[in-house]
Amino acid sequence: MVKFTDIVKAFASGIAQSRLSLVGAIVTTVVAPVLLVSVILDIQGFITNPYFGFVIYLILGPLFIAGLVMVFVGLFFFRGREAVGLFTYEYLKEQFTDATKFTKVQKIIFLSVFLTILNILIVTLLSYSGYHYSESVAFCGQFCHTVMNPEYTAYQNSPHSRVKCVDCHIGEGAKWFVKAKLSGVRQLFAVAFNTYSRPIETPVHGLRPARETCEECHRPEFFHGDRLYIKDKFLEDEHNTHVRTVLLLKVGSGGYRGMRAQGIHWHVAPENRIVYRHADYQREAIYEVRLTKPDGTQIVFRDPDAPETANASSEGGERVMDCIDCHNRPTHVFLPPGEALDQKLVTGEIPASLPYIKREALKVITADYPSTEEAKNQIATRLRAWYKANYPDLVERNAPLLEQAIRGVQHAYTENVFPEMRIGWNTYKNFLGHRDDSGCFRCHNETLATDAGETISMDCQTCHVILAEDEPNPPILRQLQCPAE
Repeated sequence: MVKFTDIVKAFASGIAQSRLSLVGAIVTTVVAPVLLVSVILDIQGFITNPYFGFVIYLILGPLFIAGLVMVFVGLFFFRGREAVGLFTYEYLKEQFTDATKFTKVQKIIFLSVFLTILNILIVTLLSYSGYHYSESVAFCGQFCHTVMNPEYTAYQNSPHSRVKCVDCHIGEGAKWFVKAKLSGVRQLFAVAFNTYSRPIETPVHGLRPARETCEECHRPEFFHGDRLYIKDKFLEDEHNTHVRTVLLLKVGSGGYRGMRAQGIHWHVAPENRIVYRHADYQREAIYEVRLTKPDGTQIVFRDPDAPETANASSEGGERVMDCIDCHNRPTHVFLPPGEALDQKLVTGEIPASLPYIKREALKVITADYPSTEEAKNQIATRLRAWYKANYPDLVERNAPLLEQAIRGVQHAYTENVFPEMRIGWNTYKNFLGHRDDSGCFRCHNETLATDAGETISMDCQTCHVILAEDEPNPPILRQLQCPAE
């Protein structure tokens, strides 16, 4: 009777007779315990470094699987001159046809099944954990640090900072999952070979349809009513005067549940189908808008100066309006310099009690710097020098206040400007609103008109009512019993 140890020895002998199997066995034996311990540590959350996950799932994991493949291929296809013995097809055939030798076959089967189950468990655990690693925010935002740092920084400061990247960029469904993973492979190669664009382009054409994504959480049938919006701003005077603009935003209804479509979300009402044509990649140069009413009639607004061939340009196209046409940067928002400072001032990160801090901060953060580190150094140096020259008593008496302001100004800069990625102030346009004749004014202007001369409304009160504009203590807030500060 053949002992179980004979089976193990025969297995080892067969591996030893193939260089390929021997190398594979060494790789698998060395990697397996390290990989198993690393995966367990990662699952338990003991290590959060994204590069640790990269080593586990993109280096050790493939090495382990490659080792297993090498053992199998070497045993059955790249043996040496001597037979593998117990592991050849001829041998197994003989054992199965000879009843007296079946005990030996049982041991072979037992060993094979045991090793197969063990390897399947390891590979399954590796695949499951690797999949979740590739879907994690750390992998998306921190692995390619220099490339994705601007987007990751903006994401952390956004209202969607607790929503995983894949929930919006991939979502549900096999089609978009495969598309996203193939795109991810291309991006990894771009990073590896330093061919990625600087700055990263806004993926206006590469995202899933917005309504399939956004409406997983933001359901249009529950859009209704108006919303009070208070915008804080600080003037560039000595006292950094705090002023406020108060708007009544007509959020309105998407026209669901029998409600009349009105306000801002009139644009996504099911009875209003809006299709527009644009001449550029960013969908900013809109030269035609078609509104289809519930009865099927159409109203066409068109720029009479737009060439008939505009839609045929390589960057132009036609699109049905949806959420992203206004909310084009719902998460990765980069603020203008004034707003970035206002946010820091209203939260106290930059002390508003420091004279002229808004004006001086605006000067230093809008200068050109070759790198983030140089910008931080220059911001600190220039602010210290200015206050030492103009307010020496304040610097001597309350130096910590100035240092706090410097840190706040540096944060306002580093959260919005990334010289290494060629991202400056206003590199990315935000269509939510109507800054710089963009956003709403792409359609709501006097250029697009029907044949009868009718234009798309530019009445401000269609979407909002201004209750106060840049007022220090708006009376309307006192009437509404809102806090002054």
